[in-house]
Amino acid sequence: MTTATSATRTPPATATAATPRTPPRSSAPSLPSLTGLRWIAALLVFGLHVRNFGYFGGTGGRVMTWGFGAGATGVSFFFILSGFVLMWSARPGDRALTFWRRRFARIYPVHLVTVAIALLMAYTLDRGARPEPLQGLANVLLVHSWWRPWWQTLDPVSWSLACEAFFYAAFPLLALLLRRLGARGSTALAGMSVLTVLVLSRVDAHQWLSQPVNSLPVARLPEFVLGAAVARLVILDRWRGPGLEASLAVAIIGYFFVPQVTAGYPATPCTLIGFALLIPAAAVADLRDQPSLWRHRRLVRLGELSFAFYMVHLLVLRAGVHLLGGSPRFGLPTALAVTAGAFALSLGLSWVLYEAVERPGRRLLLRKRRSATRRPATPPETGSRALEASAVGAGPGHGTDRADDGAAHRPSVPSPDSRHDRRDGRESRRIE
Repeated sequence: MTTATSATRTPPATATAATPRTPPRSSAPSLPSLTGLRWIAALLVFGLHVRNFGYFGGTGGRVMTWGFGAGATGVSFFFILSGFVLMWSARPGDRALTFWRRRFARIYPVHLVTVAIALLMAYTLDRGARPEPLQGLANVLLVHSWWRPWWQTLDPVSWSLACEAFFYAAFPLLALLLRRLGARGSTALAGMSVLTVLVLSRVDAHQWLSQPVNSLPVARLPEFVLGAAVARLVILDRWRGPGLEASLAVAIIGYFFVPQVTAGYPATPCTLIGFALLIPAAAVADLRDQPSLWRHRRLVRLGELSFAFYMVHLLVLRAGVHLLGGSPRFGLPTALAVTAGAFALSLGLSWVLYEAVERPGRRLLLRKRRSATRRPATPPETGSRALEASAVGAGPGHGTDRADDGAAHRPSVPSPDSRHDRRDGRESRRIE
């Protein structure tokens, strides 16, 4: 709901003339395209919610349904991207507690602030939205998505953050498994993840379970695993997917196929393959200095704000109901003006959250205890943690996930595990 920065690695020992590779260099290149793509996914979710709130009537409403009716797939993109980014930036010597601390620092400051905003709204604007104490606590602890009646408690989009929290809990074991599997094992795991999503989509479409699985964290785990497995193939220089243009075409075709299937989780397979091709294709394009629209500096900046934008935009739209009414079905000029206003307010608030909450909150929570001897000031974050911060998700995040806080960095395309395991201990800026 994820830019990345520099993580220095030994360049690959060999490179064939048949496959263009980034030449060896002392510093790792960045992957800003992943950050730019995060913004597009967040924008799809925003468009879906504008459609759901009924701002547009007549032809405008039909156009919004055509363009954004499948916007929920943006959350699936966040989950896959989160797995990719976290595996890409994982450090072999990293302890699980250290990893979890970084993830906590990445998502909790913004989560707690949006919880506070949602509570304020529940007690002032929408008294019917007041949660029970246990329900509110479940939301704060990011476990509310496990129980369907609570999945949209307070800030409704936080259900994807609950999924991300489960992914983070499982990631240390997943990373260990992928390092031992190698290229063939990672490919097999990616295939198993796709197959699991297909099976679950059929189960959900036929309502074979007591509740829908769309918001169930364990049901969304295969998307995260798929992203991590694909990242491992890129790390090992064994990724053989299509280029950026072809991958984007597959993703777009899948996106517009969504209305032809049952809404909800059964639509996930439509874009699963396209997203799983697009993310590594964008990463490889950056690594090899190939053209990429998604690394435009404005898109990258918007991508940095995408996690905060994702978390706050639905609260803005819900507050607007008290001014505009439910499903007003405006004419096109009025609907465009209202949508532009909601977008501008959401974007402005996301900038405030990013600059005043997300970044300083993360620095505060990650600040090391001062030793008796005063140490020099810590340099700006660079390296794998920067990419990791962009993973949320989130919307998700989530995964942002958003790459921690800037543009994703990685060496050309390394191969042996021993080279993969070498890291630069520095941190860097990135998003979520």
